[in-house]
Amino acid sequence: MDIQENIVNKVASSGLITLNLEEYFHKGERLVYDIKDNLFHGLILKEQDFRAFIKEHNWEQYKDKNIAITCSADAIVPTWAYMLLANRFKPFANEVVFGSLETLEAVLYTKALSKIDINSFAGERVVIKGCADIDVPVSAYVEITALLTPIAKSIMYGEPCSTVPIFKRKD
Repeated sequence: MDIQENIVNKVASSGLITLNLEEYFHKGERLVYDIKDNLFHGLILKEQDFRAFIKEHNWEQYKDKNIAITCSADAIVPTWAYMLLANRFKPFANEVVFGSLETLEAVLYTKALSKIDINSFAGERVVIKGCADIDVPVSAYVEITALLTPIAKSIMYGEPCSTVPIFKRKD
């Protein structure tokens, strides 16, 4: 007697939608521009020298890059200096932020996630993939959860075979 077992993929038939945040990672290079290199004696920003730098610097080298502007020196830098940098970076760079690389990554993910057709998840059971080859910032998980909570039937974290429940709409 030949008995054939039917193997059922319960995950595939569960109706779960897996959302992989890695797919929203911007592949462009990330750079930190530290304004400390423009400070006189590492202490103050001289407007005339800074404006000369702004005029003469090769800004094309930042084409398609993602830039985080910061100052690692313990100095008072006027706000307009950061504004001048942003103004010069923007025609070339993909993204320009004030802050750390972590801030830059959060902004890149926020912009990418804002482009999702969130209504396509209305009434769905969504698993936000947890294991990633790319270091997805916690802010991206928070952002997608906030976007999905008003519309999803349920939100889980992890892998479809092993999830942590985050939210379940009461019917």
